[in-house]
Amino acid sequence: MLDWLVAYLLWISLALLLASAMTGISHIAVPGWAIFALFWLGQIDHYLAIDDYFNVAAFSAAGVLSFYMAWIVMHRGFSSKACYWASYAAAVCGIVYFPFAEISALQVGLIGFTTQITTKTLQLFSVPVIMESWNIMSLNGRSVQIILACTAIESIALFAGLILSVQAPLNRKLEALLASTLSIYLLNIVRNGFVLMAYGGSWFGEGSFDIAHNIIAKIGSTIALLAISYLVFLLLPELLSIIDDLAAEIRPRRKDTA
Repeated sequence: MLDWLVAYLLWISLALLLASAMTGISHIAVPGWAIFALFWLGQIDHYLAIDDYFNVAAFSAAGVLSFYMAWIVMHRGFSSKACYWASYAAAVCGIVYFPFAEISALQVGLIGFTTQITTKTLQLFSVPVIMESWNIMSLNGRSVQIILACTAIESIALFAGLILSVQAPLNRKLEALLASTLSIYLLNIVRNGFVLMAYGGSWFGEGSFDIAHNIIAKIGSTIALLAISYLVFLLLPELLSIIDDLAAEIRPRRKDTA
């Protein structure tokens, strides 16, 4: 019941953000951003339970930023193109991501596909990995379960939302979208394979999975996303410009003094 309510409110927030972007009415975005913030902050307990402090920090930051965006829009409206764009981008990101998070058939399909691709890729390089189930791979008797977070759909949705919502020629937007999504997904397959090989081969001793998954893979993913961002900015400089405008907009303003 609670999960259904969270998903229901989440779709409302995305609808409000999209409606505000389409109509230009800023006040519609205020509850949208606030509900969006509650969703991000509501995920923190899950990541605390599995000691994933990287995502705890990321989801905390997303929640605080969303609340701050609600405050900015409430007090300033769409005072700049950047605030308008941010609401549109957030809605598009959510519309790309949340069907996979909330619709079981899509989620199972994506997880199963990622498990198969990871398995076949490792086998191609003569790694004796076994696909035990639609979402479980094993190596040397040690199993790893692929979940939605292991499919890179979150990062893909983020880049898709940012790219599709910016004003730029369609051909360059499609080039940036293709380059970013393919890079993210392929590098994610490498990440999944590395974690399984490190765990199955006990590369780092008893804590091989935690070290490989929560430390090395997280650092590697961050570096990869920074590199992909640079590539996207080269293909789509309009995106860098609007992000710079948004950063200026959300920066606290100093009051003039006599």
